[in-house]
Amino acid sequence: TSETVANRIRILKDMDANHPPVKTYKQCASDHGISEPTITNVVKKFVNEGLDATIKLKRSVNSDNAQRKVDGRVEAKLLEVACGPVPEGHSRWTLRLLEAQMKIILDEPISREAIRRTLKKNNFDLTAATTGASQRKKTQNS
Repeated sequence: TSETVANRIRILKDMDANHPPVKTYKQCASDHGISEPTITNVVKKFVNEGLDATIKLKRSVNSDNAQRKVDGRVEAKLLEVACGPVPEGHSRWTLRLLEAQMKIILDEPISREAIRRTLKKNNFDLTAATTGASQRKKTQNS
């Protein structure tokens, strides 16, 4: 991100002996909220590869092609299923049951881990005694 590039430039500026005052790694880290190993890596990259390589962000080959499996539409459908009736012969939804049901509904598989993360993000607890669309946590006033 542009913040990463800006931090790298700040580090190089602070470490530049031609533009005093030169800061220590520890001072630079505390001033910019960056870890000392990050500062070490930036300085090492600058010394070994130069400025252009230091401020250029390396992107994964797949980063442009990566797509979220669970977008808003899929998330809504997942929560609708998880709040709905449990399949016959089961006492509650499990990640495996949700995975199988979502594969049927969407015609494409979604991993159990993606389902788990989505449920966690929405504070949805599969182990709750009852499932419902608006599970409320008990507070002192209620």
